[in-house]
Amino acid sequence: MSGAGSRNGGRVGVTYKYFGAPDGATAARVPISMRPEELGGDELGMNGMFTKIKPETMAAMVLTGIEGVPLHKVPPLELVVLHPDYAVVKLPMTVVDPLRGIGEEAVGAAAFIWSTVPDRGGPRDAFNVYQLLHEWQDFSHRLHEAGHQAYCLVWP
Repeated sequence: MSGAGSRNGGRVGVTYKYFGAPDGATAARVPISMRPEELGGDELGMNGMFTKIKPETMAAMVLTGIEGVPLHKVPPLELVVLHPDYAVVKLPMTVVDPLRGIGEEAVGAAAFIWSTVPDRGGPRDAFNVYQLLHEWQDFSHRLHEAGHQAYCLVWP
């Protein structure tokens, strides 16, 4: 037998869907209203982002690179929903706010700084971090314009 069921004993990948919502109650209803595997680009509004990058890592990239926050001082995420099949977490506003006002040089510097942080998760190549921060910068602008906060839907 082959196909979808075979995992060959390896770890099952986790997918992260970043999205915006006006409040935690709205964010909590998102997974209930649709199955995660059916989520496309726009169902959650804000053109949410699919990635393999953990929200903890995303927060650390921004805060250590741009704000100069030591890695051990990065604030924890707030759990909104914990369900057997998925979880929804809220990212601190301090993660999306700093990216809105900075320019190209600051994004490049933040990417370089993050690429030198030891024992970290996420991309290790400065250019990949740079691209990711740019995507996150665009996302933070859209969140701000909609008056939304950043949330992440996590499912295996």
